Amino acid sequence: MSRAALNRIDTLISARWLLPMSEGCPLLENHALAITDGCISGIIPETEARGLSAHEHITLGDQLLMPGLINAHGHTAMSLFRGMADDQPLQQWLNEHIWPAEGQWVGEEFVRDGTALAIAEMLRGGTTTFSDMYFFPEAAAEVARRAGIRAQLCFPIFDFPSAWGSGPDEYFRKGLALRDDYKHSDLINIAFGPHAPYTVGDEAMSKVVMFAEELDCAIQIHLHETQHEVDDALKQTGLRPIERLAKLGLLGPRSQCVHLACLNDDDIALLAEHRSHAIHCPESNLKLASGFSPVEKMRNAGINVALGTDGAASNNDLDMFGELRTAALLGKAVAADAAAVPDHYALQMATFNGARALGIDHITGSLELGKHADVIAIDLTDLPQQPIYTPVSQLVYTNISHCVRHSWIKGRRMLDNGELTTLDSREVIEKAQYWRQKISGE
Repeated sequence: MSRAALNRIDTLISARWLLPMSEGCPLLENHALAITDGCISGIIPETEARGLSAHEHITLGDQLLMPGLINAHGHTAMSLFRGMADDQPLQQWLNEHIWPAEGQWVGEEFVRDGTALAIAEMLRGGTTTFSDMYFFPEAAAEVARRAGIRAQLCFPIFDFPSAWGSGPDEYFRKGLALRDDYKHSDLINIAFGPHAPYTVGDEAMSKVVMFAEELDCAIQIHLHETQHEVDDALKQTGLRPIERLAKLGLLGPRSQCVHLACLNDDDIALLAEHRSHAIHCPESNLKLASGFSPVEKMRNAGINVALGTDGAASNNDLDMFGELRTAALLGKAVAADAAAVPDHYALQMATFNGARALGIDHITGSLELGKHADVIAIDLTDLPQQPIYTPVSQLVYTNISHCVRHSWIKGRRMLDNGELTTLDSREVIEKAQYWRQKISGE
């Protein structure tokens, strides 16, 4: 920490434990985090921090500071469909329930209210960054901006009309205009969201590749979500979907491949060769019986594996601590190895790996000097967390999301002792209840 930074600290946060999640940095005990101008300006032993002057000094006792969680894939507005169509396989769930409901109800107001509900839930559970792929991303972006949360908004692309547009040309036009609106934002990024290989043809996919390269934008796509998807692609094209995307040039370091529940060794080799990112959504995959993503195999192949909840219509929550616990447990069963997906790696998937997948690891995902202060504080004094031998283990293998007490995004307090500071919880709930009554015809 520089002498200049020592002389002007905005916020100094002291806690029993500090988990930086930076490479090679262990869990620290009795340290303080200094924040200046929204960035981390120091990580200091508590004995030294006592002598420092700060505009605000927060002492948290037996709490743990760590980077905010990163939900690398979801459909936030679908929170308003939570519990509406449970216990259905993917294609039946989509074709008979979700797509008809979207056709009837989805519009700007729906997206605004559903996104606010999702953001409130995520902030309460320790998520400080999320990625969204849904209709009316301009409405979602505005809600995220007002809430002060960090977000990647992937504008959707299909070969057919939807509530948001008439086809690929209109999706590109609207999406690129949205990118222009937010190109100077330090919290919101706009990315391309070609829905899936079976809903986007070669022409539109090639256009995504061209624009993404020209504008240096990320691409997020549902990929190898079910064996049915892979089998259909082989019948129609003679290629597995991953092979087809590789030939089109869509696989690469900007590519965020979601689900990957049905992979063989050749698929994994292609992902590794092109340095594409994997976004694992274990609970959604389990609920829809889509398949089992081979996380440990991808990890061993050098693929960056991040974590997402998917939408609340297929999860049914946006609890990233619950998601990383499921990822750790399921990863062991899939690999038939109790040492697979260890606790620290599960946390890494939900923090630094998520930032890396979204292309923002230079500013968030770990607690390091100069990075934005995206921080959460977790109270480890609750009964289910006792006794504490290894705090990292408690974060992963116990139910912990209800213990998130505070959060900051770029140094701004977002959660204060469990209470949201930028959203009105009562208003969010009232609007969710309004939509339930409207959709159910009451």
